[in-house]
Amino acid sequence: MTNIYRDILTSIFNSKRLLAVLIDPDKMPIENVSGFILKVNDSRATHIFVGGSEVDEGKTERLIVEIKKYAQLPIILFPGDHIQISDKADALLFLSLISGRNPEYLIGKQVEAISKLREADLEIVPTGYILLENGRQTSVERVSKTKPIERNNIDLIMDTAKAGELLGMKLIYLEAGSGATHPIEPSIIERVRTQLNIPLIVGGGMRSTQAIEEAYQAGASMVVVGTAFEEDESFFNDLKK
Repeated sequence: MTNIYRDILTSIFNSKRLLAVLIDPDKMPIENVSGFILKVNDSRATHIFVGGSEVDEGKTERLIVEIKKYAQLPIILFPGDHIQISDKADALLFLSLISGRNPEYLIGKQVEAISKLREADLEIVPTGYILLENGRQTSVERVSKTKPIERNNIDLIMDTAKAGELLGMKLIYLEAGSGATHPIEPSIIERVRTQLNIPLIVGGGMRSTQAIEEAYQAGASMVVVGTAFEEDESFFNDLKK
């Protein structure tokens, strides 16, 4: 059994900035993995997330097996559905979409996952997932049939994050969604951070080192970058060690 969550807490205590690269199995051809992961290894990335909103069964596991041939970083599942669960990964973000009110994504999908998790040797990290609007419909919104929280409703965002912590979540993931036109504003991150005693992950719309830096300065414990690398792998040049 791994100790990824403990290591995250230790890194935060030591003021280390954590950076996760999100790889969508539906968008990463197997033949491109080796070159992509070599760039990841040469960057400031500390974790690899694997998952997507809609992925065919078995595709996630095949991708993880290929990534492990080259990766030097822990691989954490960020699944959109229980069919993406694979014990080839090191850990799993056990997500509950607490920004929505669809019971399937609050508890239903999680119950469906247990038959797989019961036999899997995965570190499981309960995570409250909060989706914020970004001006366009995201795949998470479409698949989960839930509405994101409006960015100007900061009190609701803060209260939702705190409720997740009080329900026992070990992480809060503040997400603008895949392909977001702009990242979550530092003012929102800062306000949410004041409410929490657990790590805060921020993702979506991170397309520049300035956006990443602003998220850290506002209190993000970990920043997640996905679409920026899918669209332009040269972004790695800005994130070299």
